[in-house]
Amino acid sequence: MPRTPIAKRGQALPIVVGAIILLGGAAAILWWLAAAADRAGAGPGRSDIHEARRGGFDIVIPASGELVAQSQIEIKNRLNTDAIITEIVDEGAVVRRGDVLVRFNDDAIRTEVQEAEDEAINAQNELESATAELEIVRKTRESEVEKAQLAMEIAALELESWEHGAVVAQREELTLAVETAELDHARLLERFDASKRLYEQEFISLDEFKQDEIALVEARATLRLARLAIEVFEQYEYQKQRKQLESDLDQASKELARVISRQDATVRRAESDMDSKQRQLENRRVRLTEAREQFVLCTIYAPADGLVVYASSLEDLGHWDDDETIGVGVEVRSNEYIMVLPDITRMAADVKVNEALSGRIAPGQVATVICDAAPDRALSGAVQRIGVLAETGGRRDPYRRDYTVRVRLDGLNNLDLKPSMRCRADIKVETVVDALHVPIQAVHREGAATFVYVPESGGFAQQLVTLGRASEMYIEITGGLSAGDRVLMREPAAREIMRRLPPELVEAEDGAEEDEAGRDEFDERYDRDRDGDGDERSGGDERDERGGENDPPRERGGESVESSESSGQG
Repeated sequence: MPRTPIAKRGQALPIVVGAIILLGGAAAILWWLAAAADRAGAGPGRSDIHEARRGGFDIVIPASGELVAQSQIEIKNRLNTDAIITEIVDEGAVVRRGDVLVRFNDDAIRTEVQEAEDEAINAQNELESATAELEIVRKTRESEVEKAQLAMEIAALELESWEHGAVVAQREELTLAVETAELDHARLLERFDASKRLYEQEFISLDEFKQDEIALVEARATLRLARLAIEVFEQYEYQKQRKQLESDLDQASKELARVISRQDATVRRAESDMDSKQRQLENRRVRLTEAREQFVLCTIYAPADGLVVYASSLEDLGHWDDDETIGVGVEVRSNEYIMVLPDITRMAADVKVNEALSGRIAPGQVATVICDAAPDRALSGAVQRIGVLAETGGRRDPYRRDYTVRVRLDGLNNLDLKPSMRCRADIKVETVVDALHVPIQAVHREGAATFVYVPESGGFAQQLVTLGRASEMYIEITGGLSAGDRVLMREPAAREIMRRLPPELVEAEDGAEEDEAGRDEFDERYDRDRDGDGDERSGGDERDERGGENDPPRERGGESVESSESSGQG
């Protein structure tokens, strides 16, 4: 095997050692240059030196969040059943009022409409038949009642006719028979008496006498029968005929009542049947109307202009999984969200403001909003409302509390802005006029003392100051500095500090950190929002890669950002 590669590796060793020596020399030169720059002190032209000056500045609270539409229309499946999408507008499209958004498969509903129409026609025919039957039954009732009424009237007339006619005539006839029999009996009795005398005198024969006697007997029997007929009639025949006729009248009256009741029941049944057919027709018409409405709902039209956003793209709408999306062939449940149409012509920004600063926000305050999608375009706006309840910082920062502030945006001028776009906002809460101020990064705190670094003896000395109002860029100095005094805008290296404050001034006192917390809150908020920490809050995976919640707090100006976030005064 050739040994040439081993020889080459041996020759490369001196080259590597030489490179290490050169790198070490370069590092030493750079360290010497940095030390020389530190020893140069504070020159008048240095960019990290700032003069305290009087003037005004705006107190602005920075915030970050996302764009939202001030109004949006939710589109649901209004059908009573699940439906399969056969046509849907593309997500992200801008639609106009009346445009078709979604079409569902309507085969089953078409069949249902046809069946409902047939049932409605049948119900209409049945109602017409029931109406005609009711008319027939009512006329039949009228006829039957009239017939029964006539029978009762005839029975009453027969009773009255018998009472005032037949009875009187029969009584006269019986009376006449009795009187005739009495007269005939009296005549024959006289004749018999005369025949008896004549027979005794032998003027007539025995046969003639017997004939007269027989005639008298017959006359006497006829008289008895006549009298018996009157007695039988008055005691029996009259009562019998009267009761019979009265019974006929009573039966006719009862039959009239029965006919009325029977015919009324028949009419009621016919009326009930007609009412049932009427209700059935109404139900069939309601079903037909609902089926037609369902058929209309198979096509959804845009009720207003807006941007199409599928419900599967929104976390708070629907049951859609991460790997699911709305499209043709997808089955949508009844009353399930399909999409929303945010009105992109009326936009707002929902930004988060820490609860320590939320008390300074009020509706109507002017704000400037810059979207990440259009960083070169600042939008004007005004605070519209402040959230009622604070939101937590989530698992990564459970002790943090932020309020959502809605900022209405003006003058969009057809910018291509969409909901959920990231944005930053500066909310102007106050304007400071004619005040001595310095950049906020020039002010430091240690314990109970707030101070700045001023040039002294080629380095810097800690100068005690008292603070007033502050913005995210400037802070008011109410004591310890004068106009024209120069301050350092960074934390000096230890070798640059020529003089420090006495230890007794920097010892922490109870509540001292809370009294001076406002400046740190502004400063920390400014750093976080301007450096993109607001975006980091919504991107948990990125932070987890950098260390997550266990990372140590970031240092700024001799103190940690964590300490400034716990402050509560602006």
